Amino acid sequence: MFAKRQGEEKQQEFWIERTRVSKPPSQGFYSKLNEHLAAMDFARRVWALCEPAYREESRGGRPGIDPVVYFKMLMVGFFENLRSERAIAARCADSLSVRAFLGYALEESTPDHSSLSVIRQRLGPEIYQGVFEVVLMALKTHGLFKGRHLGIDSSVIEANASLRTLVHRNTEKAYWEYVKELAAEQGVDTQDEGALRRFDKNRPGRRTSNEEWKNPHDSQAKVGRTKDGACDMIYKPEHVTDLESGAIVQAEVLEGDHADTKALSERVACAVEVVNRMAVNEEDGVVRSLTADKGYFAIEEIAQIQEFDIRTVIGDANAARRRKERLAAPLRKALHRAACAVKSQSGKAFLRKRGMHLERSFEHVLDEGGMRRATLQGTENLTKRHKIAAACFNLSLLLRTLLGVGTPKQWMAGAYSLLKALIVYLFGPTWRFCLGKWELKFRASAQESF
Repeated sequence: MFAKRQGEEKQQEFWIERTRVSKPPSQGFYSKLNEHLAAMDFARRVWALCEPAYREESRGGRPGIDPVVYFKMLMVGFFENLRSERAIAARCADSLSVRAFLGYALEESTPDHSSLSVIRQRLGPEIYQGVFEVVLMALKTHGLFKGRHLGIDSSVIEANASLRTLVHRNTEKAYWEYVKELAAEQGVDTQDEGALRRFDKNRPGRRTSNEEWKNPHDSQAKVGRTKDGACDMIYKPEHVTDLESGAIVQAEVLEGDHADTKALSERVACAVEVVNRMAVNEEDGVVRSLTADKGYFAIEEIAQIQEFDIRTVIGDANAARRRKERLAAPLRKALHRAACAVKSQSGKAFLRKRGMHLERSFEHVLDEGGMRRATLQGTENLTKRHKIAAACFNLSLLLRTLLGVGTPKQWMAGAYSLLKALIVYLFGPTWRFCLGKWELKFRASAQESF
């Protein structure tokens, strides 16, 4: 039944034609993505944005990397669900379809992960915002972005920092040294790690406050609850989304203990500026409403947003208590308008859309786009990477509308479904029993090539 294959030396071909190189199934998606990037004049606009950050070739030095290639590599990180820049660089060097997407031949070396880090530090936040708006303008051109009704929400990502390395802000004493001193006073064996942890968990007055403790390697990471309820170092990504199409208008990463109500009107004003820059005629660029959950309700911030002539559909968690408060006439009026907006039929519809579009954007960007766990440190670095991931989400929305598929996995799943339907149609129901084995072989080969 089995035969052992003997290792025989065979004369290999010295040259091989490029047309004879095998093409993986996922290459079709990346070729279509390249076509749409060329249609939106992505390369020329990126070069114009990044020109101030690159020196002239006449000054010498190591040849620079095309910024278009850099942003395409970040796109690969989103579509392939890769978290770190090291993983992105390894994938780009290993995949034939990704090499073709970047424009690199088989004999050329793709950029190293260290080059990605240098470029990220070289390019300012305004350049990432400009690239984000290039994709957003493409959505505007195809009628997939209105900007009239916005929704805002935040989520949680795990920071690239550990609770074990916490130190006191004033004394710089490590957290576990502080716990060992308390345990020694209570007669607990400090050499027993299990007993030390039980003491720390059950000691009265235990409090890991961000006002007292910090991480020495990432001071902007804060102690908080992750998505699954565990205590860890976290950041808070925030999305402002168009409730009519689901496109992300603004994306930013905030510190883990940043309150949703803090400077809400300023962040909304930034989103309104983005919508105004995308305006083509006078009818565009008018934000009519803002929808959020009860965690974003602050009467002063609500009043400031309503001064922009924006309707606020934000519920008040303390509505019963506020009836007894003595508020100024403008605040009382703003509170009444917000309550009427939440109770209206249109307000309820916007709240349903908020849950649908905003949660979907976090699912795609964080859980399927490799951004749930951070590999970078600092809000500026994380915002740069997160903004490009949000741009890729908008690009995926555009592709899904025009082509019916928005990711490489969806492209391959569609190819499999088409072949299966074609076989059943040509050969009839008698061939259905053969599809089981064929399906396993197809998926195995597709997984290897992808």
